[in-house]
Amino acid sequence: MALIERSTTTLPEVSTPSSTYGTFRRPVESTGWQSWLFTIDHKKLGIMYGVTAMLFFLVGGLEALLIRAQLAGPDGTILSADKYNQMFTMHATTMVFLFVMPMAAAFANYFVPLQIGARDVAFPRINAFGFWCFFVGAVFINTSWILGGAADGGWFMYAPNSSVPFSPTDGIDFWVLGLQITGIASLTGAINLIVTVINMRAPGMSLMKMPIFTWMILVVQFLLLFAIPVITVALFLLMFQRTFDATFFSVEAGADPLLWQHLFWIFGHPEVYILILPSFGIVSEVLPVFSKKPLFGYPLVVFSGAAIGFVGWGVWAHHMFASGLGPISVAVFSVATMAIAIPTGVKIVNWTLTMWGGKIRFTTAMLFAVGLIVQFTIGGLSGVTHAVAPSDTQQTDTYYIVAHFHYVLFGGAILGIFAGLYYWWPKVFGKMLDEKWGKWNFWLMTIGLNLTFGPMHIIGLQGQPRRMYVWTEARAGEGFFNLGFWNAVASVGSFVLGIGVLVFFVNVWLSHRRHGPAPLDPWDARSLEWMTTSPPKEHNFDAIPIVGHLDEFFHRKYEDRGEGEHHDYHQVATAEDILADQESHAEEHIHLPSPSYWPIVLAVSLPIMAYGIIYNFILIAVGAAIALLAMFGWGLEPHTASDSDYDPPPPETGGELEVAANG
Repeated sequence: MALIERSTTTLPEVSTPSSTYGTFRRPVESTGWQSWLFTIDHKKLGIMYGVTAMLFFLVGGLEALLIRAQLAGPDGTILSADKYNQMFTMHATTMVFLFVMPMAAAFANYFVPLQIGARDVAFPRINAFGFWCFFVGAVFINTSWILGGAADGGWFMYAPNSSVPFSPTDGIDFWVLGLQITGIASLTGAINLIVTVINMRAPGMSLMKMPIFTWMILVVQFLLLFAIPVITVALFLLMFQRTFDATFFSVEAGADPLLWQHLFWIFGHPEVYILILPSFGIVSEVLPVFSKKPLFGYPLVVFSGAAIGFVGWGVWAHHMFASGLGPISVAVFSVATMAIAIPTGVKIVNWTLTMWGGKIRFTTAMLFAVGLIVQFTIGGLSGVTHAVAPSDTQQTDTYYIVAHFHYVLFGGAILGIFAGLYYWWPKVFGKMLDEKWGKWNFWLMTIGLNLTFGPMHIIGLQGQPRRMYVWTEARAGEGFFNLGFWNAVASVGSFVLGIGVLVFFVNVWLSHRRHGPAPLDPWDARSLEWMTTSPPKEHNFDAIPIVGHLDEFFHRKYEDRGEGEHHDYHQVATAEDILADQESHAEEHIHLPSPSYWPIVLAVSLPIMAYGIIYNFILIAVGAAIALLAMFGWGLEPHTASDSDYDPPPPETGGELEVAANG
């Protein structure tokens, strides 16, 4: 890959350390589908995570529309009771495990190495293995639709309803085994990103000079590191109960079904912050850029994120107040639930003060970021009511709970994801998304969100159970609190929300047909990912940047000529100047690992073994044989590829490029 034409503009010379990446020659790069199938480039894997997650977003959205169509009027006949149970189980499973989590992984994979000035993640091939585990696990779960029916026990899969006597089909087996496979992706990704952030930051980048997005991703990886093993244990217990007649949750055998609830929610409540903290990080990147101010109270935002991650482990039993825990347990978890609102409130205050007095530009990304603050605050306030045990006991299993967590997850996590999509799209694809279509996207989604989930507070407080598949005219009531009216409003709102999501895909299609290349620094950004080409080069940076400030990219563009606390920033360089300076100091010795097909082979072995557990144990042996082959192939792959695998080095590098084969 030849470097772009160099500018004659020069900046003050910066000494750069000798490369730590080793001498390499670049291999002949594969093209077409192979360049994606066998890639271990963190950027391509980030795009693959994102595209796959968005496809499942459409699947989960379709499932939601079917649910709301069923409940739009009395005596709905669109879905049977059994199909309705499958639909709401798979809707929640899809949105949580197959959309929001992998979408956060998409942003993390793509931008964390760029934000810390690294060339790749610490373990590129394990990174590829993690993506393929997510992909094959997600496909495996959804094959249940055509192999006898999907899981029907709710995404929480409470025992004993999830045992064979109450759900004799294979749907829950697909759910259990599929989530174990996708859990491997989360666990390997967590280890990979933790090592990357701790060990591979650019020279001079201390922890307190890292971008907030990277900080929030780091907190999330520690949450995953400790939460995924908990749900894995629970899934193994349920698998053995269903497949091998174990009795871990059987009352008749002396077991306690509450064991499942404790295991699930010990994972499930940190999971809420696994879903929301990446969006908090995105918003913390977007707001300063479009307010033309640094993030207010950067250390407070960092420590409040860490506090959310820590306190989040102590609130799980507020999901179980109706299960008879006893007054002491209820009191302790009530206090913990109130306490976790404090660091969340700190973030909201910091975001608000970041905008205060700023020169705000209401781009689409900024609208989604502000939308998150407003909608998440609504969800947070309704969530604090669950810290009051008598109130929570009344609201449990009503639509009030549905309203709460959708304001938190859709109004929080998903609006944050869309803010990130509009903000970073030109960096990833080199094209700008259309702002007019983007604003339609935002307003339709926001109006649809409030029309859909706002009425659920009312029908929940009126007592509509959250998992009823049909309601009758006799139960509708009269007047303002008429369940029929508000169910109809919620269903109309869901279709408005669906149209808003479709507008995003129309925007993507039209923008890539009509728009030319995006400017190098379209937003006047602040962090290191904008200090390279758009899209970034294969090796990210020609020279590893040396970091002297928080918001290093901003400080290279602007000089502070003020005194004391009075800042007076004057632009001294453009993004093009900085890129040209990087190219003029390009390192001759850059190490990048070669593509490999062993990660995908190893990942494919897992669903084969899972099908074997459900249908025929012979398939377990087949899958295990493929797994052993893949592990031996991976381990025995030569450290350095042969000379025939390389093309000549580009003349402008001034030296040979050599790529190690192992990642």
